[in-house]
Amino acid sequence: MTAMHLIPRRDAAGTPPLSPLLRLLIATQLAFNIGFFAVLPFLAGHLGEAVGMAGWLVGFVLGLRTFSQQGLFVVGGALADRYGVRPVVLAGCALRIAGFGWLGYAEQTWTVVGAVLLIGFAAALFSPAVESEVVRQAVVHEESGGGPRTRVLALFTVSGQAGAFAGPLLGALLLAVDFRAVCLAGAGVFVLVLAAHARLLPQHLPGRSRVHLRGGVGPLLRNRRFLALCCAYGTYLLAYNQLYLALPAEVERAAASQTPLAWLFALSSLLVVTAQLAVTRWAGERLDPRRCMAAGLALIAAGFAVVAAARPAGRTGAAGLLPVVVFVLLLTLGQMLVVPAARAWVPDLAEKGRLGLYTGALSSVSGLIVLLGSAATGTLLDAGLPPAVPWLLLAAVPAAAVALLPGGRERGLPRSA
Repeated sequence: MTAMHLIPRRDAAGTPPLSPLLRLLIATQLAFNIGFFAVLPFLAGHLGEAVGMAGWLVGFVLGLRTFSQQGLFVVGGALADRYGVRPVVLAGCALRIAGFGWLGYAEQTWTVVGAVLLIGFAAALFSPAVESEVVRQAVVHEESGGGPRTRVLALFTVSGQAGAFAGPLLGALLLAVDFRAVCLAGAGVFVLVLAAHARLLPQHLPGRSRVHLRGGVGPLLRNRRFLALCCAYGTYLLAYNQLYLALPAEVERAAASQTPLAWLFALSSLLVVTAQLAVTRWAGERLDPRRCMAAGLALIAAGFAVVAAARPAGRTGAAGLLPVVVFVLLLTLGQMLVVPAARAWVPDLAEKGRLGLYTGALSSVSGLIVLLGSAATGTLLDAGLPPAVPWLLLAAVPAAAVALLPGGRERGLPRSA
């Protein structure tokens, strides 16, 4: 694919359509999540029932997967800056295929751990490479008159969420055969992704220069504005993680069952798929990235506050579930404002030529915040405090994070949120 093929032509209205490269990368996110979420929701059950792991060990293995993925995003991003997007993406896909195949046949603890670490590290390679290139191409699209970069990033988010919605459906169908079939199907999806990228992803991307691995971390650690963005984004991720920690406990209390959780997750996914582009378009006409993130964090804080206000009444049944429905709606609306704005802000704070490193660092630093914050949240929920207190404290975290957002604009940050 030549450089000319990557230059979008303008339509009748004068707005260039998405380039072939952007369309490929957005479709990649859809495929990534279909393959991944076909397996992940069923992993804990398989480890506990089929492999016979104790509950604490299942949690440990799942934590290792998160660490080997999120914690190492900065490594994958730096490698993409040094060696280019194509080899890092292809290597990551190959490792994910091997990891899923291995997991399907793993029957002992050490083999499961090895497979899970491989699966996580694979994503630490391909995800920051793809995400950083999507961000870069979104800026190029914006500068060519294609509209705010956040609209491209919103489409990327929608694509990923659609994959996260479809993947478990595929996995549930194949689980009727066995877990090995689920793993092999996930590996098969990544075989298709690998083949498509080997065929379509250019060897050299116009405008992307390669830099040495050394010399990038120091300036990043001294970049206070970027680190402030990471911390604010980390509080959003910590809040989002309560879908897996605080929310199940509240649903169990109100409904005496975990069944409503599936509907709440489906509600969140469908809201992103159907409303993300409209929300981003609305915000882009009114808010710059800082205000967009501030509004999103305020909505998230309000979601926790709703549950805190209702919790002392101790209602159960439908009345008890209504506050958590509002919580999920506000959290998801906040997510739709925060995520595209944060990703769009990174290029304006990053050192030239190191967008992959900074994109990966955004995830890694935020992941560390989630790791530490989740441990504190678990302690908080088990501390026997009055029922409203944990939710009020959780509401205070994203509210306080608004003050962490870097002020001003870096290199002419556009009103693109």
